[in-house]
Amino acid sequence: MTDFDHALVLGKFYPPHAGHHNLIRTAAARSRRTTVTVLASRAESIPVADRVAWLRAEHAGTPGLVVLGDVDDHEMDFGSDAVWELHMGVARAVLARRAILDGDPSSAAVDAVFTSERYGDEMARRLGARHVLVDLDRTAFPVSGTAVRADPRAHWGHLARATRVGLCARVVVLGAESTGTTTLSRQLAEHLGAPWVPEYGRAHTEAKLVAARAFDPGADVGGLVWTVGDFQDVARRQGELSDAAVSGPVLVCDNDPWAATAWAHRYLGAPRPDVAPDAPRPALYLLTDHVGVPFEQDGWRDGEHLRAWMTGLFREGLAARGVPWRLVTGPPDQRLRQALESCEEAVARHFRFTDPLGQAVAGTRSGDPRRGSGGTRSSAG
Repeated sequence: MTDFDHALVLGKFYPPHAGHHNLIRTAAARSRRTTVTVLASRAESIPVADRVAWLRAEHAGTPGLVVLGDVDDHEMDFGSDAVWELHMGVARAVLARRAILDGDPSSAAVDAVFTSERYGDEMARRLGARHVLVDLDRTAFPVSGTAVRADPRAHWGHLARATRVGLCARVVVLGAESTGTTTLSRQLAEHLGAPWVPEYGRAHTEAKLVAARAFDPGADVGGLVWTVGDFQDVARRQGELSDAAVSGPVLVCDNDPWAATAWAHRYLGAPRPDVAPDAPRPALYLLTDHVGVPFEQDGWRDGEHLRAWMTGLFREGLAARGVPWRLVTGPPDQRLRQALESCEEAVARHFRFTDPLGQAVAGTRSGDPRRGSGGTRSSAG
């Protein structure tokens, strides 16, 4: 037996943390249906789609719970009836979307609003619902969205698995054959105290050769037939291995899903953007230069004559993606220094979040529109 028919949990979830999840679980446990509404400003660094996806992953399977997101670019002004109604208009629109998805448009109204804020009283009143206050003093979960944005690494333990995977600063080392990507990425991971993800492409090639010999015992690497599907499999598995390896705020990878598109171009003879069309954008790419690095034949490599071309292909692709990247050159110790310098800057930039739209001075539109945003947490901020 639940206390409420339809509950609302509304906030920015910028980003979602343990306090938010406690709030959602509390609402879901007491309500037949629960609508979690993620309202995000376009000025904020984390896309609303990511926040929705992270919350859905953490609360998957919760009966009656639906997570929906939308854009709310209105300022905060708790003293303005007009501003209140702008926000409530967005909230009601999202609740209507939930009801339409449920196939019952008449079920949009809520009878409970769950928050961790005093202003939840007014929100509930405007929705004709009861306000349920949860952990107002943050004693159960001493964390806030403001605190997480200010120092994500210090509050990493307050983030759910999906949020950690999404927020992690990934550093990807890539380059042509025999240019030291594995050596540099492993050294970098050790210096940063971060997990290291090996290149999956080599393992796929080894397995592909075993499979080929099931048809022809004399098959060798040079005779392997490569297809688009091979590189799509490599990209998918590389991404899965990377996600599984996330434990802390930084991850170092030897190649990534996007790198598979360059290798597909090399082996298939033409650009293949369909290999990894949704490849994530890491905090930093480090491209290992082929110049000054002797080619070492280990029995699997066949591209010594293509190394300069591959380096150029990576450069062009990285530039076209508009992602942060650096070419590392010189002897090994110099490359490591360059990589560490770039990582420090990239990780700091990765964890720099724009402020949410702030609270205006009550009853006015003057002053800094972000005033009041730095010191308080919204009901799900």
